[in-house]
Amino acid sequence: MRKLFKRFVILFLLIGILNTFSFIFAEDTRKLYKNIEIFTQALHILKKSYVKDVSSEELIYGALKGMLSSLDSYSRFLTPEEYKELKVETKGEFGGLGIEISIKDGLLTIITPIEGTPAWKAGLKPGDIIVKINDELTKNITLDEAVKKLRGKPGTKVKITILREKENMVKDFVITRDVIKIKDIKIAKILEDKIAYVKLAEFREHTPEQLDKILKELKSKGMQALILDLRNNPGGLLDSAIEVASRFVPYNTLVVYIQERDPKKKIKYYSKYKKPLLDIPMVVLINKGSASGSEIVAACLQDTSRAVIMGRTSFGKGSVQTVLSLPDNSAIRFTTAYYYSPKGKKIQDVGVIPDIKIEDKIPSFKETKSEEVFERIEEKKEEKLLRDYFILRAVDLLKAILIYKQK
Repeated sequence: MRKLFKRFVILFLLIGILNTFSFIFAEDTRKLYKNIEIFTQALHILKKSYVKDVSSEELIYGALKGMLSSLDSYSRFLTPEEYKELKVETKGEFGGLGIEISIKDGLLTIITPIEGTPAWKAGLKPGDIIVKINDELTKNITLDEAVKKLRGKPGTKVKITILREKENMVKDFVITRDVIKIKDIKIAKILEDKIAYVKLAEFREHTPEQLDKILKELKSKGMQALILDLRNNPGGLLDSAIEVASRFVPYNTLVVYIQERDPKKKIKYYSKYKKPLLDIPMVVLINKGSASGSEIVAACLQDTSRAVIMGRTSFGKGSVQTVLSLPDNSAIRFTTAYYYSPKGKKIQDVGVIPDIKIEDKIPSFKETKSEEVFERIEEKKEEKLLRDYFILRAVDLLKAILIYKQK
């Protein structure tokens, strides 16, 4: 009974937190407590009469999962184990396949496979819909349930069935799980004509400092223009994304603002980096796998006319999730606001529309099927980078800008 009481305390604390963040609509105290009484009665009935013995923890956790998942596809309840895993993820190392997933239009959708991971090497693509996991349909699956099914011990296999709508194809993939180590900056080098290329994979705790070192090194090698590749970058930490954008815009420039439910609650984030890189032309590459933090950076550089955005419309994940821990080390993750670009463009469900769109059907520079396969496995070298059509287009644009500036 003491355990049950403890769970009630957690529930009441949760209600208090949700109330603080305006998640409970204005209703009189009597109605609120009447609803809590209904829940309490249901809990007692299930505890006493359900066909199987069920713990109060299972019932409370189940109720919390249902409550959070009913809000939107990004809100969810985290058990102590799941919360612990989430904290590990933000430090850049965890076990799994290496894909960012979301529930979009009721379908379990791949935002992006993280480059270099098992999912990426297997050939999964942004926008792929996962219709089965280990031959079980994903219809009505929650994000939390999907993550559990996809994760497992390194070395074990998982079978996923995907629907690729544009190709009208359903295909099975058997992928071996691995420890996922995320390298924030995948590639940084000078291409031809002093045009630098930086591939940013995610926004993690130390990404801005790593970028500072790389930009300093590239400048020492004579960098005259920069391609910032945010394709298949699923985002990461908000503060890190803001700091990265701050490296390229004047001090005290509006990077992004967050609009909460209350119209009066608008939080603005300004660049605070005092030595930004302002004197060279830039191209930012995005695609359908660019989400969240990468969309914030792209939208900021687009709205401030600091860079030309090239590629395809991004994913459209522009909502803010707040994570609050509960007394038993579980947590709730829920949407509290939406991101807007400096000019007031909403990112959620819209994405960032590039200045220069690259068509869906692009020419292939791969001579053989084997070359295409091994390119996924081998680290990209300069000559291979210049056979990437997106990068080739960016290089041509920057060459033209540099020539024009010299005249």
